[in-house]
Amino acid sequence: MIDEFRALHTGTILILPNAWDVASARLIERAGARAIATTSAGVAWSLGAPDGDQLTRDRAVDLVARIAAGAKVPVTADLETGFGATAAEVGDTVRAVADAGAAGINIEDGAYPGLRPADEQAHRIAAARAAAPLFVNARIDSYLFAVGDPATRLGDTVARARAYLDAGADGVFVPGVVDPETIAALVSQVPGPLNVLAGPGAPPVADLAALGVARVSVGSGIAQAAYALATRCATELLDHGTYQSLATDLTYGDLNALLA
Repeated sequence: MIDEFRALHTGTILILPNAWDVASARLIERAGARAIATTSAGVAWSLGAPDGDQLTRDRAVDLVARIAAGAKVPVTADLETGFGATAAEVGDTVRAVADAGAAGINIEDGAYPGLRPADEQAHRIAAARAAAPLFVNARIDSYLFAVGDPATRLGDTVARARAYLDAGADGVFVPGVVDPETIAALVSQVPGPLNVLAGPGAPPVADLAALGVARVSVGSGIAQAAYALATRCATELLDHGTYQSLATDLTYGDLNALLA
């Protein structure tokens, strides 16, 4: 699965809908996804915790194992900052995720607030690289958190990207960028596959592919949409006593059979 997942980053743009439990992963696979990404936010929410390094490593790894066990396509796991205070602990996390069946990982440099120093993050990525031959996707949160001077943000992001690739990352993920000019600049200046975060307001996948983006994911977007539907259904039932929001072409039997 690891070699298969690595190969998906060349040629046609890799589209990664993000799952948060086994059922969502199975539905994404059935929809035709060539690989499945987890969303740390969706996973945390589904397990009763907030996003942002609040979930324990064991619970996160267990969820990855459950998704990977039932998937016929590669699974890449969102590991937030690595579920470890030290580089050695990040390595332990990556080994556990590899044993759970993942083919790739995301690891971010956000430090809540701000960003982790680039050299420290490079050390953590090197530990992840040494731990297992998974596809290591280094996430840079400079645009997502609007860190630093906007005039130098692109250069700072590119410098981080190069440092992380030198440390052993296979690709770079820069969420928070949606304007084509910045995306094109990142593609031209980052010497590795670029992953962007898409959603309302972002260019269509075809446009991202034309810009040279290698991989597109939607983070917590699908999970948020699902929870928004749950809110609409409950509100309609409680406020109006009606059920129109429950109408769906996904039947009970269909979903039950998907997990049999």
